[in-house]
Amino acid sequence: MQTVTVHTAKTHLSQLLARVEAGEEVVLARGKVPIAKLVPFSPPAVRRQFGAMRGQVRLDAAFFDPLPDEELADWGQ
Repeated sequence: MQTVTVHTAKTHLSQLLARVEAGEEVVLARGKVPIAKLVPFSPPAVRRQFGAMRGQVRLDAAFFDPLPDEELADWGQ
């Protein structure tokens, strides 16, 4: 991770952005004091939508029956 001054970053912004696109991280500093970090952009994770599987999964009444003792033992109960 390289540290560059704000002045250098303004002068060489295109080159710094190319390096960030390649996966590097660059710290911007005012003098010797770090103030910001340039990192590659990663889009936010897609949020799951409630009910997205509606109509694709079916549960019958047996799903709600108590589990047999042998299976409960396998789960550590």
